[in-house]
Formats: sequence, structure tokens, C-alpha cells
Amino acid sequence: MGEKPLVYVLSDSVGETADLVIKAGLSQFNNGEYKIQRIPYVEDKETIDEVLILAKEQQGIIGFTLVDPELRNYLNLEAKKFNVEAIDIMGPMMESMERLFGKPRLEPGLVHKLDEDYFKRVEAIEFAVKYDDGRDPRGIARADIILIGVSRTSKTPLSQYLAHKRIKVANVPIVPEVDPPEELFEVSPEKCIGLRINPVKLNDIRRERLKALGLGDQATYAHMDRIHQELHYFDKIVEKIGCRVVDVSNKAVEETANSILRIIKQN
Repeated sequence: MGEKPLVYVLSDSVGETADLVIKAGLSQFNNGEYKIQRIPYVEDKETIDEVLILAKEQQGIIGFTLVDPELRNYLNLEAKKFNVEAIDIMGPMMESMERLFGKPRLEPGLVHKLDEDYFKRVEAIEFAVKYDDGRDPRGIARADIILIGVSRTSKTPLSQYLAHKRIKVANVPIVPEVDPPEELFEVSPEKCIGLRINPVKLNDIRRERLKALGLGDQATYAHMDRIHQELHYFDKIVEKIGCRVVDVSNKAVEETANSILRIIKQN
């Protein structure tokens, strides 16, 4: 076969699946040295014929992933006529699955659509981390949604939950002593969602938070006067923006997130 094994990788998509499988196999031979020629987006028999001729002339082999059964069968049959070794990477697996799951969709490139979905989710998660808790107001203009609320209204958990739905979320804390970033009043009110909470519930949450930190629950942070002051300021900001509000008082993160998703869908 020459100094290095030569493999032609054919696919009706980009060919990454076949490429990875072939490389894994070749790593066990010839000290892991090999040459791969990838031929993506194969849609006709003429391309298959051309590759078979090249593989025959250069004593190469073929590895392929073709979801179209006609092209797959054609390549398998023609490879035998040419006396060329052809590795059908997906065929046997799909035939077994078809017996169990029924007729396949036969759409090339679906795995890459799944990959794209995965990377969008990762991007949204990284976005939520970067623009958490008002860290960088530049994220407000880039976000799909901006969550605003006083401390302990689940802004961060909600941001992460929604990020797993591929939604880019920035969240901004509302504190009476700090003016909200100007960017908050420049974006569409439909992108902003205020998180309202019952003062008694917030008092309970904050007291438990202080205990968890090993601090006394008499800190100003948990005083009802302070809580009412913060919530009053929050209402003023919400009114100024003109955004929708979701009550998080007695809801789990998932419930609040679903309410937010319904608002997004309406918008």
C-alpha cells in the first residue's frame, strides 16, 4: 500500500464522523502514520466512480458515511467490482437500528445540527457567567433577556437555567444606593423582565442566607425596613423601564423560567 496508508473518506455531509472513526483505526497501524483525503457532500454516483478509480490506482481504501441507501449500496457493490476495500461506517449500524426503531430520516448532517445546538447552549452559558450580577453593562445590549431584581430573587440561577435553553441572559441587581446602568433604559422594554418577591418571603430567604454564611440574622440586609426600601426602589425602576414583571415569591426556578419563556414567546 506504499509508505503511508491512503484512505479516501466519503460523506454526504462534511465527513467528520467518518474521519474520526478512520483515524482511530489507523492509529493502530503503521506507527499511526497515514494520509486521508476527505471528499464531502457526495450526492451522485459519478463522484463515487471517480474515487473508486483513484483508490484502485493508488492502492488506497475507502471509508464512508452515506445515509442514502441507494448510494451506500452502490458504493458497496462497485467497490467489490473494483476490488477496493470499502468500509461502510454507518450502514450496518443504521440497518440494525431500522429493525428496532423503524424507518430513519435519511437526512445528511443531522449530527452537526445537534453539535450546533450544543455550541449555542455553551455560548449562552458563558454569556450568562460573563454578564452575571451587572458585571459588565455592555452585555445588556447583546442579551436576549435582561433580568432585574433585588438581591436573592434567583437572578443567577434563572440566567443559567435559561442559558441551557440557548437564551443569552444578562442580569442586573437593583440597589437603592446604585443607579442602574444607562444601557438598561436604552434597550427595548420587551427584553427586560423584573423579578418581584414578597417582602416576608425575601426576609426569610435573606435570614437563611446569613445563617449559612455564619453571620447573625440581625444584619441590615435582612431587616424588613431595608427590604421594603429596596422593593420600593425596584418598583420605581420597573415603572421607568416599562417592563413585564414575574413574581418569584413561591416559585421554583423552573416555574419562574417557564413564566419567562411564555413572555418571550408572546413578545
